[in-house]
Amino acid sequence: MTALLEWLGSLPPWALYSSLALIAAAENVFPPIPADTVVGVGSFLAARGSGSLIIVSVSIWAGNMAGAMGMYFVGRKYGSGALMKRLGGAAAEEKVAKMYATHGTWALFVSRFLPGVRAIVPPFAGALKVPVRQVLPAMAIASAIWYGIIAYLGFRFGKNLEQLQSLIGTATRSSGLIAVAIVVIVGGIVWWRRRATPK
Repeated sequence: MTALLEWLGSLPPWALYSSLALIAAAENVFPPIPADTVVGVGSFLAARGSGSLIIVSVSIWAGNMAGAMGMYFVGRKYGSGALMKRLGGAAAEEKVAKMYATHGTWALFVSRFLPGVRAIVPPFAGALKVPVRQVLPAMAIASAIWYGIIAYLGFRFGKNLEQLQSLIGTATRSSGLIAVAIVVIVGGIVWWRRRATPK
């Protein structure tokens, strides 16, 4: 981990952006990769080098979505089976399956915030043949919010690495609550607008 961070710190901005995108993409294929920490520290390094928060955020988001949609189509073509077990285990698969059966597309959105579960979501959705028009927005919005937060923390606390790592850990542990809060807020707005619309 230390060697990886030192290597990232030695890269010019364009190479750092590209590397962060690849790491964010790889998280969907190799879940043990500590992508949140690496991306956060990578953003920290970009901030120290006068990098751009927008470019970092877009690079990370694009990389993560490319990896996620790639795994979605793998799941769509080959089903779940051994792929699911390798990514997160039977318990993680069962958790996502129950959430999806109860809450539909919202479950895909929330699950993308949950450590140990988020890598299961794309191939699971593909194996169930969930339409792309439902999967893509759910994962794109969740990824934009989550990695936007991580990148922002990297830039906001670009002078205190230990504090940054602590905050990323706290954010990761609270990520499920963040997702649920977003769903509740959006659901409340939709309900209020429907209630306010004249019949």
